[in-house]
Amino acid sequence: MAKGISELADRYIVRDGRKFRLKDHDTRDGKMEKDEARELLHRSVEKLGELQEKLYAQDRWGVLLIFQAMDAAGKDSAIEHVMSGVNPQGCQVYSFKAPSSEELDHDFLWRTSKSLPERGRIGIFNRSYYEETLVVRVHPEILHKEKLPNELVTKRIWKERFEDINAFERYLSRNGFVIRKFFLNVSKREQRKRFLDRLDRPEKNWKFAAADVAERAHWRDYMDAYEDAIRHTATGHAPWVVVPADDKAYARLIVASAVIDAMKGLRLAFPSIDEGQRRELARSRRLLERE
Repeated sequence: MAKGISELADRYIVRDGRKFRLKDHDTRDGKMEKDEARELLHRSVEKLGELQEKLYAQDRWGVLLIFQAMDAAGKDSAIEHVMSGVNPQGCQVYSFKAPSSEELDHDFLWRTSKSLPERGRIGIFNRSYYEETLVVRVHPEILHKEKLPNELVTKRIWKERFEDINAFERYLSRNGFVIRKFFLNVSKREQRKRFLDRLDRPEKNWKFAAADVAERAHWRDYMDAYEDAIRHTATGHAPWVVVPADDKAYARLIVASAVIDAMKGLRLAFPSIDEGQRRELARSRRLLERE
């Protein structure tokens, strides 16, 4: 099972973005029977729970999972389902919305840097510093709110931000943090279908925002921005996983598979104990048995 799941995830991992083209990645790829996908996801969630327990006990590595996507691509549900078997004390989830006035008074990496996971934990960013190369690029007027000196806002600003992100992720990897970045690649047609579903179902009305529909007018610009971001920041130590997201069940399985594959590479194990600790454990057992 583990080997099959690892192979399933690998075909969507981009470790060298220099030749990346989004058009080569089908949003409907990898159709699978729902029952099969659910069963594999269930077993994957169990495996992920086992790995997370060892990660927490070993307390040496940290895991950072970054989720980026267009609205209604399924980020929230993927996080919910894939992490359903993980002990809450070993997992941290942060959702990043529009920056606050305090955050705008700092560099663009500041608000995410202070939310990084501790060693032994899985940290999840629902959106991240990549928004600074995506929504800000599509809507450059946002740059004016970031209070950057005018002379620093040049035609090279996006390339410079990619360079800063690469340096930051290299720094994290050199300090024991494993990074996986997920782009949930949903089609414009499927997004429309999901928006209509939110309108049709009263219990989902709260998830709908008119601004999300307005952003559809910039779809091509967003796809170009995502392609450029992946092309410039997909590396061996911080790869992107381009997840075909039109099928939610399959998308969740791909996410789970990629996380398991990354954590398996850490050779996680429960801490071993020395002879002195064994004697102390034996003494504790005798005391308990005498009660």
